Amino acid sequence: MGVRQWLESWPVYRQLTGPDPLGRGAAAQSPRYAAMRPRTESADRVADSVCPFCAVGCGQRVFVRDEKVVQIEGDPDSPISRGRLCPKGSASLQLVTGPQRQEKVRYRAPYATEWTDLDLDTAMDMVVDRVLDARERGWQEHDEHGNRLRRTMGLASLGGATLDNEENFLIKKLFTALGAIQIENQARI
Repeated sequence: MGVRQWLESWPVYRQLTGPDPLGRGAAAQSPRYAAMRPRTESADRVADSVCPFCAVGCGQRVFVRDEKVVQIEGDPDSPISRGRLCPKGSASLQLVTGPQRQEKVRYRAPYATEWTDLDLDTAMDMVVDRVLDARERGWQEHDEHGNRLRRTMGLASLGGATLDNEENFLIKKLFTALGAIQIENQARI
């Protein structure tokens, strides 16, 4: 590297000799920085989404290239967050693409020391069997005075604040149809 080349790589020299005497533009940029491009520039499409972490519902823009998520940013058109995300929302990309993300059903039988992989249909059947069994074991048709109850004390639901109104509505309907009376949500507490 010659002296002239070294001087031109120095931001102060570029500032003093170039058209940017205050050093707020091109004079402050290194060649490496000038060659950089945003990850979002190469995205095939952008999908609007909502942050999954809490009940605030901050808007997100999900940038997709080759059907893979490459970046998640705040949505500036969102009236809730106006393009801003909290630290957890900013880490949404890791939630979607992180190497620790589980992509298969894992099951550890009672008293077992190892996890096993299950196919989704088997796991769903196991959940249904257990829900119906708990419902049946806790079922109360009548009280001690002969009044009709038709409820179960074997099931309860405590929803989290990360669910939106529609999800809470469906959960309330499901548990009511199952006969549960202990249905609560964290957002109401």
